[in-house]
Amino acid sequence: MPKHKKQRVGLRMDMTPMVDIGFLLLTFFMLTTQFRPAEIPEAQVVIPTSHSDIKQPESDVMVITVNKDGGVFLSLDSQKLREALLTKKIQENWENIDPKIRAQYSDPVTMAKLVPSFPIQVAELTDLLMQARIRNPKLRTIIKGDKDAEYGPVMDIMEILQKVNITRFNLLTDLEFH
Repeated sequence: MPKHKKQRVGLRMDMTPMVDIGFLLLTFFMLTTQFRPAEIPEAQVVIPTSHSDIKQPESDVMVITVNKDGGVFLSLDSQKLREALLTKKIQENWENIDPKIRAQYSDPVTMAKLVPSFPIQVAELTDLLMQARIRNPKLRTIIKGDKDAEYGPVMDIMEILQKVNITRFNLLTDLEFH
């Protein structure tokens, strides 16, 4: 007599928990991602090209930008460090700042926290660099110069970096492909 096989019971998997986990991960990454703030128009530069493919560090970065007109801008990736260094300077110059830029920020402290880069004089750079290094010894310095900028302001910045014992810094360039 033939044996009767038991009929298999269909296995059905509920996908709802997996979809929930997927959306939770997506939400987490969307909320924790930090985007680089847009630069003010004066600080936007066209950087030169080179064959070096060394990557720019992601955190603990201080960028000194020189535009084609010789203007110098300081930008820091840490909001706390930016606030500590720039609040006093912005308060002193609050009345001289362009009203359009001032209208974007409610007060000097808010501007110090949120401004992506701030124009500075080369003479002020020594003090700002020393304060920044004291507050964050891991801070890495990058010089970002426009390809049409004169060499003089960049050389002055490099001399100041040597004077405050910042002997390691990067010159930011685009990778040139052949």
